[in-house]
Amino acid sequence: TVLERLLENISFEATDRSGSTLVIDADYVDEHLDALVKDEDLSRYIL
Repeated sequence: TVLERLLENISFEATDRSGSTLVIDADYVDEHLDALVKDEDLSRYIL
């Protein structure tokens, strides 16, 4: 899903970021989902 794609790096690096804060804002979303948004077939990311 879209949310899984957005959070996959965060989940993978979670143990390294223990105690830190991560802000997910529009810039973060644009940076991490840019390729996904350009894909015209978004149906595979929708449950």
